[in-house]
Amino acid sequence: MLRYAVVRGGLGLLNVRRACLFSRSAHSAPQNEYRPIKKVMVANRGEIAIRVFRACTELGIRTVAVYSEQDTGQMHRQKADEAYLIGKGLPPVAAYLHIPDIIRVAKDNNVDAIHPGYGFLSERADFAQACADAGVMFVGPTPETVRRMGDKVEARSLATSAGVPVVPGTDSPISSLQDAQVFAQTYGFPIIFKAAYGGGGRGMRVVREYEELEENYQRAYSEALAAFGNGALFVEKFIEKPRHIEVQILGDKYGNVIHLYERDCSIQRRHQKVVEIAPASQLDPHLRDRLHTDAVNLARQVGYENAGTVEFLVDKHGKHYFIEVNSRLQVEHTVTEEITDVDLVHAQLHVCEGHSLPELGLRQDKIRVNGCAIQCRVTTEDPARGFQPDTGRIEVFRSGEGMGIRLDSASAFQGAIISPHYDSLLVKVIASGKDMYKAASKMSRALAEFRIRGVKTNIPFLQNVLSNHQFLHSTVDTQFIDENQELFILKPTQNRAQKLLHYLGHVMVNGPTTPIPVKAKPSSTDPVVPPVTMGDPPVGFRDVLLRDGPEGFAKAIRAHQGLLLMDTTFRDAHQSLLATRVRTHDLKTISPFVSHNFSNLFSMENWGGATFDVAMRFLSECPWKRLQELRALIPNIPFQMLLRGANAVGYTNYPDNAVFKFCEVAKENGMDIFRVFDSLNYVPNMLLGMEAAGAAGGVVEAAISYTGDVSDPMRQKYSLDYYVKLADELVKAGTHILCIKDMAGLLKPEASKLLVSALRDRFPDVPIHVHTHDTAGAGVAAMLASAAAGADVVDVAVDSMAGMTSQPSMGAIVACAKRTKLDTGIALEKVFDYSEYWEVARGLYAPFDCTATMKSGNADVYENEIPGGQYTNLHFQAHSMGLGNKFKEVKKAYAEANKLLGDLIKVTPSSKIVGDLAQFMVQNNLTRAEVEERADELSFPLSVVEFLQGYIGIPHGGFPEPFRSKVELERGKTLHIKALALGDLNKAGQREVFFELNGQLRSVLVKDTVAMKEMKFHPKAQKSIKGQVGAPMPGKVLEVKVKVGSKVEKNQPLCVLSAMKMETVVNCPVSGTVKAVHVTADSSLEGDDLILEIEE
Repeated sequence: MLRYAVVRGGLGLLNVRRACLFSRSAHSAPQNEYRPIKKVMVANRGEIAIRVFRACTELGIRTVAVYSEQDTGQMHRQKADEAYLIGKGLPPVAAYLHIPDIIRVAKDNNVDAIHPGYGFLSERADFAQACADAGVMFVGPTPETVRRMGDKVEARSLATSAGVPVVPGTDSPISSLQDAQVFAQTYGFPIIFKAAYGGGGRGMRVVREYEELEENYQRAYSEALAAFGNGALFVEKFIEKPRHIEVQILGDKYGNVIHLYERDCSIQRRHQKVVEIAPASQLDPHLRDRLHTDAVNLARQVGYENAGTVEFLVDKHGKHYFIEVNSRLQVEHTVTEEITDVDLVHAQLHVCEGHSLPELGLRQDKIRVNGCAIQCRVTTEDPARGFQPDTGRIEVFRSGEGMGIRLDSASAFQGAIISPHYDSLLVKVIASGKDMYKAASKMSRALAEFRIRGVKTNIPFLQNVLSNHQFLHSTVDTQFIDENQELFILKPTQNRAQKLLHYLGHVMVNGPTTPIPVKAKPSSTDPVVPPVTMGDPPVGFRDVLLRDGPEGFAKAIRAHQGLLLMDTTFRDAHQSLLATRVRTHDLKTISPFVSHNFSNLFSMENWGGATFDVAMRFLSECPWKRLQELRALIPNIPFQMLLRGANAVGYTNYPDNAVFKFCEVAKENGMDIFRVFDSLNYVPNMLLGMEAAGAAGGVVEAAISYTGDVSDPMRQKYSLDYYVKLADELVKAGTHILCIKDMAGLLKPEASKLLVSALRDRFPDVPIHVHTHDTAGAGVAAMLASAAAGADVVDVAVDSMAGMTSQPSMGAIVACAKRTKLDTGIALEKVFDYSEYWEVARGLYAPFDCTATMKSGNADVYENEIPGGQYTNLHFQAHSMGLGNKFKEVKKAYAEANKLLGDLIKVTPSSKIVGDLAQFMVQNNLTRAEVEERADELSFPLSVVEFLQGYIGIPHGGFPEPFRSKVELERGKTLHIKALALGDLNKAGQREVFFELNGQLRSVLVKDTVAMKEMKFHPKAQKSIKGQVGAPMPGKVLEVKVKVGSKVEKNQPLCVLSAMKMETVVNCPVSGTVKAVHVTADSSLEGDDLILEIEE
C-alpha cells in the first residue's frame, strides 16, 4: 500500500502526534536491508491490540487479529482488517501462548510482522525466534536480546557489567524452596520472589516472615507459570518504601539508543501499577541524569533495538538500583508519548523495517519534555473488597473525554462481558497538562464523568488518590496505598437510574415485588341490580342547580329542612377499601337504581382524586368517558369531584391555564361541584382551583383540611381560631359551600360540635358540608353531632362499602335521623337494596380488598393521624412485605415523621410525604432524634426534599427548623424511561430487558425466578451460617487443600482461586472439621458460590 511522506520540522516524522506516514524512498538504511511492512499481526488481545491496530492504520498497514474462543465477542477482533481463531479447545490464556498456532496464522495470511504487545509472549525469546525462523519480523528486540533481558539473572549480571547498581539477589533462578530459605537466612527478611520470564506484578510476592515463605513461594511459582508459561523464580532482597522509576529507551539496528525520559510508577497495589506519571515529579536532577545514563548504557551494551523500559528502585536516600529491563512496550508508554510527542508504536514499526533513529528525526538533543501526563488504569476491581476482580456484563458505559484526555481501551462498551480469564484492565485514561496539577485536575474531571454500571470499578479509589495531598504536593513511594487507608474511604455511587431499571425489569419479568399477601380470588357471583322503575328519574338537586345556578343552588341547600347526604360509594369509599379499583362497568350497572331511588341526595362523589390516575394506569379506562357515561345514566343528582387546588387531579403543581382548562372540560362533561382543597391549607394554591372551578360555571366547595383536635386545649397549633380565620378567607374568596375535610377521621363528636357551631355562628348563610373517615369507629356519632350543630351535608357510603377507613354508614345515619328534624327523606329499604348490590360487587375485587389484611378500624388513628386511604395502603404494604407484625412500628414512625415535619395537615400529597419519611425511618432503623441529628448526611426521599424546598406550598407555622436547613437539597434530576422489549431466557436463567433512558438504549439482565426453578445452579454460601465458605470473587479453582474429614484451624488456607491471572487464597473462617467439599480443581465459580462446609 502506498504511503506518503509528511515533511515536518522538529522531531521530523515522529513529531507529528499519531500521524506518521512514511515514504519508502525518502531514506535508505546505512547497512541493514530495508523490509517494508504491509501487514501486521498483533499476537495479543484487548487494549494493546487496538492501540497497535490504530498505529498501523495510520501508516497504511493492513492488520490481523488473533483471538481465543473466549474472546469471540471482544472489540479487538472487530478492529482489525482480518481476525483468526487460535488455540481452539485450549484454556483462555493458553490460547495466546500457543506459538505454533500464531505462526501458522501469520504464514497462512502473508503477515510481514508480528507485534507481541505486552504480557503473554511479548518477552518470550522462543517466540521471537519462532518468528525469525518463519521469516516473519518480530516487532521488538532480537531473540537473543529478549532472552538476555528476559532472564532476570543475566540481566542483573549485564547491569553490573555496565556499572549499574543492582539489588542483592540470586545469580540464577532458584530451583526449590530450600534455595529461597538459604537466601533468606543470608540476607534476612523481607525478600521478594519475582518471575524470571515476565513482569506486571504476576509471580511476585513479598515475604516478611519465615512462616510465610512456603505459601508465597508456591503462589508466585503458580502465577508465573500461568501467566508466562514458565514458573521460574529468582529472589531478591526487598527494598522498603522505594520509588519505582522507569526509563523509556528506544534503539535501532545500527547501535543508536536514546531515552525518552522517565516515568514514576510508584503508586502500586500488589506490585501492579495503578497510576503512572511522566516525568517523575520532585526528582533530583543529578539522579535523573544518572538514571537516563545508566538506562542508555545498559541498552547499548546489549545492542538493544526497538522499544524497551529499564526499571529502577530509588530508596529514601536517593540511591537507585536496577530491577529489570522490559523488552517490550509498556502499558504506561502512553504518558511518555504525551510529554514527548513521539508515537512509540510508529517508531517500533519503522525501526523494525530498518530505519535508523536519526532518519526518523529521533536524536537525543531533539527530545524535549512538554508538560506532564498522568495515566490511571481503570480496572474492574472492587477497592472496597481488597480489589477483588469483578466480572459480569457492562450494563452502562459512558466515558470521560474532552481537552487533554486520551482513552485507550478495548472492552469498554455497553454490553461487553468481563470474564475472569484475563486482565482486569478496562480502560487507560491519560490526562495531559502543563504541570502535574493541571493534569491531575483534568484526570479528576474525566473520572467523574465516567458512568460504568454492571461491574465494580476502582474509579472511586482513583479519585481519592488524585485528591490526596501527598500525591499532589510531595513524593510517593510503593507503600503509598498501604500507608494511606483514607484512600479506601470511598464515596458510594448513587446509581439511581440503573437501580430503577433493574426494579422495572424485575417487575416486567417476575411481576410486582409486593404481591398480594393473600390468595384471594375474585368472586364468581355477579351482583344483581334491584328492580328499577321505568321512565324518567325524579327531580333532584341537579335540576335546581341547572335552573338557579351555583348561588341559587347554595341558597336551596341552606334553606332545605333535614340533613342532606353526599354518597361517596362511587369514589372515596372504594378508594379507601378497594384501592380505587372499581370499574366503570359496575358503577354503570347500579346507576339507574341510584338515579331513581336517591334523587334527594345532595350529591354523588364519583370522580377526581385518585380516580383519574388509577383509571388510566391500572384499569385501562378513560376517566372522561366514565364521567360522560355516568352523567347520562344519572341526570338528576349533582356530581361532585375532589380537586387538589393547583395540583388538579395530579401530584404536582400545574400551570394555571392547565387547571382552568381542566375544570372547563370537566364541567362540560357533567361535573357539577368542585371540592377544592390544599394539603397544607395554603390559600394561594386553593384560590387557583376555586377560580378555575368558578370560571367553568361549577359550584365551588372550598375545603378546610382538618387535623389535630379543637376540643383539646393542649393542642394549639390547629386551634378553633385557626380554622375560623381560614374559613373567613375562603368565604371572602367567593366559595359557595364551606367544607370541613377530615381525611383521617380525627373529628370527635365534641370537636365536631365546637367547630361546626363556630362556623355556623360566623357564616349563617353559607352551607356547611362535613367529610370524615370511620377509622376509629366514631364516624356516625361525629356526623350526627355535626348535623345537630348546624351542618347542612355530611358524607356517607352505602353500608356494605362503609366503615373502617371508608365513610360512616349511610343506613346508620338515615336510621338515626329518621323522624327527627334531621330526617334525610331516604327510604331505608332502598339503602338495603343498594347495599346488597355492593356487597356482592365488592367480592369481585377481593384481591384488592383491605379486609384481606385489616379486620377492623383502630382508635389509635387519634394518635398517628394517618388518613383513611393511606392507612389502608400502609397496612397492605406492611403485610405484603412480611412486616404485618411490625405495623405498630410503622404507625409510630408515621407519628414521629409528622412531628419531624412540623405537624402537617395530612392529605395527598402531604400525607405521602409523611408516609415516605416514616418508611425511610423504619427501613433504616432510625429514631426521630437520629434523623434530626443526621439530617445533613442522610439521603431523604425525594418527596421530603421537595416539600422542604417549598414545592407544594408553605405549611401553617412555617417549615421545621433546623431540620429543613440541614437537609441537603438536589434539583434538576429527571429520568425519562421507556420500556422497549423483553428478551429470551438465557442459560443463566436471565432475561435481557431493554429500555430507553434519557434517549439512550439501556438494558439489564433480570433473573426469571419461575424459569430458574427448573434449572440447576451451583449452591450459594449462606452468609448467616459461619461454616459455609463461599467464593470471594468469580474465578477458577486451582487447588483444594483439604478434604472431607480434615481438621482445620481458623485462617488456615482451604483452597486457591485464580481470577484475571491473579491468585487468591481462601482461608478458613472458623476452626472445625470439613463436612463437605463442593468444588474440585478447575471448577469455575461465581461470587459467593459454596466451596465447602465446616462443622465447628
